[in-house]
Order: sequence, then structure tokens, then C-alpha cells
Amino acid sequence: MLTRLEVDGFKNLLDLQVEFGAFTCIAGENGAGKSNVFDAVQFLSLLAGMPMMDAAQHVRGVHGERIGDPRDLFWNGYEATERRMSFAAEMIVPWDIEDDFGRVANPTITFLRYVVEIGYSPPSGVEKIGRLRLLRESLTHINQGEAANHMRFPHHVKNFRSQVVRGRRSGVAFISTSTDSGEPVISIHQDGGSRGMPRPAAASRAPATVVSTVTGTDDQTILAAKREMQSWRRLALEPSALRTSDRYVDPRLMDTDGRHLAGTLYRIAAVEGHGDPIRVYSRVSNRLAELTGVSVGRIEVVSDDVRELLTVYLTEASGLRLPARSLSEGSLRFLALCVLLEDSAMTGLFCTEEPENGIHPANLPSMVSLVQDLAVDVFDTPGTDNPFRQVIINTHSPAVVQLVNPNDLLFASSVRKPSPDGTMSRSMMLRPLVNTWRTGNKISREAVTMADILPYLTAPPGAQLTLDVDAA
Repeated sequence: MLTRLEVDGFKNLLDLQVEFGAFTCIAGENGAGKSNVFDAVQFLSLLAGMPMMDAAQHVRGVHGERIGDPRDLFWNGYEATERRMSFAAEMIVPWDIEDDFGRVANPTITFLRYVVEIGYSPPSGVEKIGRLRLLRESLTHINQGEAANHMRFPHHVKNFRSQVVRGRRSGVAFISTSTDSGEPVISIHQDGGSRGMPRPAAASRAPATVVSTVTGTDDQTILAAKREMQSWRRLALEPSALRTSDRYVDPRLMDTDGRHLAGTLYRIAAVEGHGDPIRVYSRVSNRLAELTGVSVGRIEVVSDDVRELLTVYLTEASGLRLPARSLSEGSLRFLALCVLLEDSAMTGLFCTEEPENGIHPANLPSMVSLVQDLAVDVFDTPGTDNPFRQVIINTHSPAVVQLVNPNDLLFASSVRKPSPDGTMSRSMMLRPLVNTWRTGNKISREAVTMADILPYLTAPPGAQLTLDVDAA
């Protein structure tokens, strides 16, 4: 669970500091930079599992280009003489983790703060593009006694905080950075604290972060941080992926684009149904039936032993049986979220852009309710019936804003801030509503009121639909 994010020098994010709860809605006009927050989260997730240059080329706006240039990620990257971007993430990591060899372990403590700073080296010799440089990396602990100051969103102390913030730590960090002859040296410290010598390594030529290189349980807390960041996903459900049947040999876990929907529902019905898959199918059907205009009698996965395919079928109230791929794009996305809601194996952070796309206005309350229900209930104990999931959405829809609890809202606005080169530049700021849990903190002193956002919630003149009677 990502409880706090700090970003500086990444795209149009300058000195951004924001706190998150279980569910957050970031609202604002198109072009404000809302998606750059998701890019920052995605970049941290990618850094935890691959080299820095590979991570840079997988971030939205860079991946897929013929030659990905890492300067695309820096603020004003093609003009600055010195390029630096820094990230800090405070997170609650999983207690039970598994390493790359199948061994299970527990971290020393589950509440951690991770910091990474990355620079840029111009191309030299035969190189055509530059490379990213690891300038600083650290992983420190947040003890239970400090947790209340770092988890300011409303929650139940006994049922939630005491269950997810576990362990203790004293002494040095798990990862620290020092300087030797002007060059950064990053050290790994053992989980036992002061026992054992730290393992230092020069960072100047390192192709990847230290977190990404840990694969075993010898450094179980670092591995827990890695597993947590790897669980931060950008959910971008694609109709073509959702409409694809699954082969018997395909994975049974839904991808972030919605692929393997059929296989996932088949697994959930078999495992969570405890021998009675109809119960799972009924819950998914009942949720899908909330959509106006969709006639739902039953949802099920049908096995085709001849072609060895799994396909989701919808039986309408009239008895007509159709493959679920015949649903509209919006209804398919809603179905995928219904399946995700049933899947206790899918935990972590999910970032979803504009979930209202393709949804009829009459169905917006059902969609908003669904994405909110995906998030963990912070007044209950996380578990199979309350998966430890976090959800962040962004939207430019005033209708969605009006349906979301004010405590869960952040408004994206453009402000002038000092840029890395000393000039004043336009950057994005996330502002909470007054009298919500984020206000009163120095990072949210620019809180907005309902009067401030009233123009955003009011449709402009002429926005209503009209009929051209003269054309009839």
C-alpha cells in the first residue's frame, strides 16, 4: 500500500508531495498532468524489477518509440544542463513474501520509506543516447509508534493498522548511500541491524537499482519492498484483450489489459466457490446486472474440450445465450472489474484512468461504487474476504467527482514553481478539499473549497444536448 509519494523533476512534477488512502480519485481537466502521477508510480514499479533504461522505455509516452530517450522522463529534459529526478515512497509491504526460488520469509518490519534519485549522463563515443545514473538509494523503516503520523487517512487501529504494520527495527537503514571520491556508494545492511558488515557497491555505473537486484530471502525486507512495488499496476483494460478466449494452457491471472479474463473467472469459480462455482457466477452476474441496458440472467465460463478454450458466456433474462465478448466496451470493462473484485489473489495498487469511459451516464453510480469496493476496507481486517488492494483513479468527469466522498478527492491544478534550473515553471499540484483528513498538513495548505470547484462541477452554457430540428 502506497501511503505517501514524493516526486521532483519527473515530467511536469516538481516537488509533488501527496498522501494516499485505500481509495483516491484525482480529478482535473485534461492536460493538467494527472496521468504523470500514474507514470511516476509505474516507473517506480518498473525500477523494482528491471534495469533503469528498460524501465524508462516502458513508461507511457516512451515505450514503443523506435529509440526511447531517457530525457523524456526528466522535467524539461532536452534543455537542462543537469538532469535529476527523485522519488520517495512510503509503503506498507506484505508480511508473507516469496523469493525467486520459492522460499517464503517475513520482513523485519512492514512499514518502509524508499528513496531513489536518478541522473542522466549524455552519450559518449559511439553511443547515440545517454544513460541513466543511480545517484542515491535508501530504504528505511517506520516503526509502529510512528505509524499513526504516516497513516493519516481514517482507519480502524486494531482491525487494520495493527494488522498491517508489523515488526520492528532499530539502528541503520536497510539500504543507504554514502560518497567516496565524489561518487555515490550504495550499501545493503543486513536485516539483523548492526550485526554483520554492510555490503557496499559503487553506483556510478550501476545499470539497475539495488532493490531490483535482490532475489533471495537473505535480504527479506528489501525483497518485501521489491514485491510491494512490483504489485503497483496500471490497469488499462483493452476491449480486444477482454474479448479473447483463453486456451487451457494460458495463465489463470488477469493481465492489466484484461487478457485472461475467462481463465481468471474459471479459477475463481473453482477455488473460491469451494465446489459450488454457481455462487461465484451469481455474484458476478448480480453485479453486472446493475448496469442499465444490460440484460443479465447468468454469467459463466464454458469449456470447449475440442478446441481447448475457455470462454465467458452471458445468458440474458430472455434465455438468449451469447459470448460475453458481444457486450459493449464499457460493459466488458465493468465485467472485468467485477471479476477482479472476486479475485482475492489480486492484491496491490491499481491505477485506473477515467473508468467512466464507455459507461452510460445512468451507470456512473454503479461504476464508481464498483471501483470503490475494489479497495480494501480499512475498518476491517485484511484477508481473503477483504483483499489488501489499493485503488487510485483519475477523471475529468464532474459527474464522477460528485459521486466520490470528499475525503477521497484530490484536485489537479497548474501552479508556478521554481524549476531545477532556477526559473519559474508551470507544474501540477494535487489539492485536497478543506475539512478532509489531508488538510492541516503542510503539504496540503493549498486546500480547495466547494466554491473553488463549483465551476468545474457546473456544465458550461451550451453543453446540453440539442436536436437539429431543421435537419429533419
